[in-house]
Amino acid sequence: MMDSGADSTTPTPTTDGVQSAGALHSTDTPAAAVQRWAFVVSQRYQHLLDKSTPFLLYRWIVFCVIAIIYTARVFFLQGFYVVSYALGIYILNLLIGFLSPQVDPQFQDLSDGPTLPSRTSDEFRPFVRRLPEFKFWYSITKAFCIAFVLTFVSAFDVPVFWPILLFYWLILFTLTMKKQILHMVKYKYVPFSFGKQRYDGKRANSTETSSLLPRE
Repeated sequence: MMDSGADSTTPTPTTDGVQSAGALHSTDTPAAAVQRWAFVVSQRYQHLLDKSTPFLLYRWIVFCVIAIIYTARVFFLQGFYVVSYALGIYILNLLIGFLSPQVDPQFQDLSDGPTLPSRTSDEFRPFVRRLPEFKFWYSITKAFCIAFVLTFVSAFDVPVFWPILLFYWLILFTLTMKKQILHMVKYKYVPFSFGKQRYDGKRANSTETSSLLPRE
């Protein structure tokens, strides 16, 4: 009798820890399971974002499609103008960061560290933005997605005379861009690399090869 009692209390061995792992997962609380699932989803989402980084054209095509869908929904609903106004203010804020240099020369001595090229004879240096292109695309795309979701909530459909909001936004856009353009002219920088002189490897190699040839 005592032997059978001792055998009943003895834990059964497991194979490669499979049974113990299954028992551990079965004892997880719902909150832990949800947290683990959210972590896996966030990892996969970040992996997709990382893979989409070099596909600049396709990313902006996706943004244009989302923006057109949002615009069409607001147009047919004839509402949610406050959401659109807030979206426009947020886009303007992102645009200023996209057009601004990472280090503002107005608040830093230009003799310290790298400076923006101010002459045509200066070597090519890419414009380092305060808000990089990928973050700009991701933020503006996410803003349109959030605004699209808000159009399904009737509480955000506040009745308002939309021409006034559009007039305010146009004035704010004009004043902000005027200030930004004056800043570009004052410190002589262009927030785009199109048309700037570049030095690629082929040109450098051909120049070095020609200099090594004997002269007559």
